[in-house]
Amino acid sequence: MSIEADAGSFRQPSQNTEQATCVPDAVSFSETTSSKGRLALMLSAIIVGVSGGALMSAQGAMTASAMTWLFIILTFVGGLLSTWSPCGYSSLSLLRPAGKYSLKSVTRWTPTFITHAIGYAFGALILGGGLGLVGAFMFEQLAFSHMVIGLALLAMGYGAHQFGFLKMPYPQRRAQVPHDARLRFRSSTIGLLYGYALGMNYLTYVQTPILYIVTGAALLSADVTTAITIIAIFNIGRCLPVAVNFLPITNQSVQAWLAKWQERAVELDGFLLLSIGAAALTMLTL
Repeated sequence: MSIEADAGSFRQPSQNTEQATCVPDAVSFSETTSSKGRLALMLSAIIVGVSGGALMSAQGAMTASAMTWLFIILTFVGGLLSTWSPCGYSSLSLLRPAGKYSLKSVTRWTPTFITHAIGYAFGALILGGGLGLVGAFMFEQLAFSHMVIGLALLAMGYGAHQFGFLKMPYPQRRAQVPHDARLRFRSSTIGLLYGYALGMNYLTYVQTPILYIVTGAALLSADVTTAITIIAIFNIGRCLPVAVNFLPITNQSVQAWLAKWQERAVELDGFLLLSIGAAALTMLTL
């Protein structure tokens, strides 16, 4: 699979493509919307965030609890939004029941989905565990308010990045899952390998910068269990879209739907980052 930046959409390769394709870094789809429209969306997100944060503070919501739930929502939705990445397209296309759709074909395919989820779980254990251990040594004494301020500012920076108004660093491994694995392994093994590669989150390219907020929170939590839980929530959001292949929906219709909503996914990405970041800063200051 490859990306055409000018077209603002993903393009599926022929089934004969056997090698993993490198992808451009941080492809932006915001240019298709006018700068005024993007600015309006960005300001709307900040207003919604500030208003929501002020409302929760006025109602006496506990700051730590409210921020935790906001972060859980951001993390899970971020996992879902990662579907609009090259590997999201690939996993939905390649991890499908073989042959004509039927109860029998879906039953045969079910172990593939299960092993795919197990692969994501392994990824969460390894990445989350590693981040938690490093954080325990480096950030154990970090104040909660300082962590929130740092993550909120980072979220707002990447939110502006998604709308095309700010250039933020996008460290990614510019590669995706190997397509030729389907020729060498059985379906359930491929599901496990793909789940692990995607569940590690930095072995392949991920389009959403929410990943960086999730990574930062796992690191700054300074706790192995918390860090694993954070990555696991993100990975659940990444894994669930593959379940669409349990339904009698063609690969072409799934890919077309993803391509249709590609730009809106990027805008939602930016909106969530800005609004939740603004809400967190508002609750912290009131």
